[in-house]
Amino acid sequence: MAALTEAARVDGHSIFLQPCLDRLRDRLRLVVIYNGDRHEPNAVINRTHNPRSDKSYRSVAEDIATALRRSGFRHVDLLPDDLTLVEKLRDGRHHFAWLNTAGVQGYDAVAHTPALLELAGIPYVGHRPLLAVTLDNKHVFKRELASLGLPTAPFLVFDGTNDAYDITADPRFAATFGEHVGPFVVKPVSGRGSIGVTFVERRADIASAVQSVYRTTLNQVMIEPHLPGREYCVSVCGSIAARDGKLQRQAEPFAFSVLERMLGAEEFIFTSMDVRPITLDRIRLLDHDDPVHAELVHLASRVYKDFSLGTLVRLDVRADVNGKLQILEANPKPDLKRPDNKAVSLVCVGLGQRCMSYEDLVLSLLADRLEFYLAHRSASVQHIVKLMA
Repeated sequence: MAALTEAARVDGHSIFLQPCLDRLRDRLRLVVIYNGDRHEPNAVINRTHNPRSDKSYRSVAEDIATALRRSGFRHVDLLPDDLTLVEKLRDGRHHFAWLNTAGVQGYDAVAHTPALLELAGIPYVGHRPLLAVTLDNKHVFKRELASLGLPTAPFLVFDGTNDAYDITADPRFAATFGEHVGPFVVKPVSGRGSIGVTFVERRADIASAVQSVYRTTLNQVMIEPHLPGREYCVSVCGSIAARDGKLQRQAEPFAFSVLERMLGAEEFIFTSMDVRPITLDRIRLLDHDDPVHAELVHLASRVYKDFSLGTLVRLDVRADVNGKLQILEANPKPDLKRPDNKAVSLVCVGLGQRCMSYEDLVLSLLADRLEFYLAHRSASVQHIVKLMA
């Protein structure tokens, strides 16, 4: 990885990102946004259904904010994501936001806050609305994967509204799954962790599993064949990475924390971190000389570039019966909790392999996104350009 020497262009002038970042540490007003509570006064006008289970992500937002402060940024606030957000951003005179929220309520809620920030004219670390929705809706993401020639298992989507509907009699079922009699996996199209993901042994039990997931989410439900092979994760973000606070660039997207999720003997689906903490005995970091490591890095790089992503995702991948890797999903807001003695972050566990700290990762994500704005969306960050004068 070469030292960062490429220049970003701002109003026709060449600047280097490291000095820019150094100047911004005392001036840039950052805010980390976490999920608001729709039950709080003024958080929403009317409470509605939330297809995904509620979670604030505040503790992770606090970890991110602390890391930014340790990297020298003097002005870092935390705010809840709700209807009061715009006025609080205005009052706080914030220049740049970090999205650690999946939305407060409603459908496609993951896109609500980035859309609001676009309207408000505040740049942010996070996926733009269209990409956020694409990544968060598993069926939409998988359709894009297939169109790009990237490997993913066949699937069907049902809305779950017809109790009497015989799913397996639908011609699409036979066209999609052929003679496969089971097992299957039934899952919400949008969710977090493995909540609601259901292992189904036989075709005859699919309809009841779909109804069960639908009653909880009131959203579309996806069916896939269960893949019997090993399960893997790989995290990937932009090409700028920090080591000891110093920015470096590599030619490809930065893929790291390449690991195998270790499943128990009767664990067909990796248990959600909300049910069972992820500990070191439940993962295995892959060595760089492992052929699967190289394949996972290649898949991660393809997804990052082909989807024109702007920040971190974690890919979940599983091998089929023939050992071929199939992409299950991309987590658009992977857990960025600072590692501790109780639980492991799937994103952060491999940072030591890359000689990086948690602070380095947080700084990398901020710097990479800031450089993108300076180099390619300068009209959106004129208020930040003025800070560097």
